[in-house]
Amino acid sequence: MGAKIGGSDEYNSEINVTPMVDVMLVLLIIFMIVTPLLQSGVTVNLPRELNAPDEDGDITKDTSVVLSIPDNNNFYVGKEQFPLDRLGEKVQAMMKDKAPDKRIVYIKSGVDVNYGTVVEAIDVIRKQDIDKIGLVADKKKGGAATGAAPQAQ
Repeated sequence: MGAKIGGSDEYNSEINVTPMVDVMLVLLIIFMIVTPLLQSGVTVNLPRELNAPDEDGDITKDTSVVLSIPDNNNFYVGKEQFPLDRLGEKVQAMMKDKAPDKRIVYIKSGVDVNYGTVVEAIDVIRKQDIDKIGLVADKKKGGAATGAAPQAQ
């Protein structure tokens, strides 16, 4: 469809791109707002490691158990906060249906968290018969979270 121009009966064959540009700008704004919200878990200032191993693909799965310790008094499993004394119950409940070789807990600890706090969390996890624990750190180059290879003892 075209509009009459200057009284002639010819149709205008040029495409009006203004509505398409408006829609694209709205979509761009929506994606700019939604993308930062897609980050899962609790934000933790991770220590940086130059020689960190490659990222373990299981860290980003929805079924993985990631314990975040942003400071000395807060423990999160996923986005839920738990006190240290209830942490074992939650980890045990999340691990009950997993095969023994898939029972891995990843720990993200902030830079300012005391070593003793991390050791207390590891002790609680080990009391649940879980021997594979992965520690998560940032690479200096890419800044991506990496998981150290789980250690069984």
